[in-house]
This record gives sequence, structure tokens and C-alpha cells, in this order.
Amino acid sequence: MTGFDRATERRPDGAAFIIAAILAALGALLIWQGRAIPDKGGYAGIGSGEAPLFVGLCLWALALAHVWKGLRHGAAGVPRQNPVPILFIIGGLGLQLALLHVLGFSIASGLLFACTAAAFGKRNFAISLPAGIGFALAIYAVFDQLLKLNLPAGFLETLIFGG
Repeated sequence: MTGFDRATERRPDGAAFIIAAILAALGALLIWQGRAIPDKGGYAGIGSGEAPLFVGLCLWALALAHVWKGLRHGAAGVPRQNPVPILFIIGGLGLQLALLHVLGFSIASGLLFACTAAAFGKRNFAISLPAGIGFALAIYAVFDQLLKLNLPAGFLETLIFGG
């Protein structure tokens, strides 16, 4: 007698197995493509094909962890998902994509920041929008002034950093 009640046994988590299969397939694709890149070796003997190999192996490790979780913990106690935060983030990404070249990097990224803050429960746009624009201006300054890399400039960036 093991003391194990079959009536209370949890079923394996099917969603974890599906995610594990997707992770394993992506990992296999990265390993296959990493092996296809000609390896020049370089200074330390590590070529450009090593990064995809490393990421592919990490994805395989994550796939194994998902299989372990699916077998060990089962599907019991899965919470109901709330789609509103995800819609806020997707909406913010859509706004950034649509307004990036129209209003510039800082305002578009500030809108994304405000939508992401709203997704996490901070729905006061009067605070999160200026904070996001300020963070985005700081990032724009690093890329434009220090790294000399071009980001889409709007009227705000042109006003502050010149054009």
C-alpha cells in the first residue's frame, strides 16, 4: 500500500507539453542554422555560429523544464487569465509602430511606456506619459549623441537635439 489516492492524482499539463514542443522546435532550428554558419574561429576559437547554438541549447533546456513541470505539477490550479493588460501592451506596441515616424521616437516610446504602465495597473496617464517621454528622451540622447546612431526624430527631438 503506497498511500497514493488515484482519485486525487493530477493529469499532466497539456499546455506545458505544447510549449515544450514549440521551444524544442525553435531550439532545433537555431542549432541547425548555427551549424550552417561558417566558423572562422576568431581570437578565442568562438565564431559567429556559437551564439545560435547557445540560444538553441538554452531553448532545449527550457523545453525540458516545461516537460518536467507538466509531468510533476499537472494542470491543477491554473488561474483565469485577464486579457486587458495584454491588450494595453499590444495597443501600445501598435501606437508606437504607427506613430514612430510621425511623432518621433520619444513620444511614440512614451506612449508605449504609458500603455505598459497601465497594463501593470498604473492608469494615471498624466504621470506615466511624461515619465515615459523623459525616459525615451534619455535613451534617444544616448543613441544620438553618444553612439551616433540614428533613431526616428520627431519635433521634440529636433527641438532639443537639433536636426
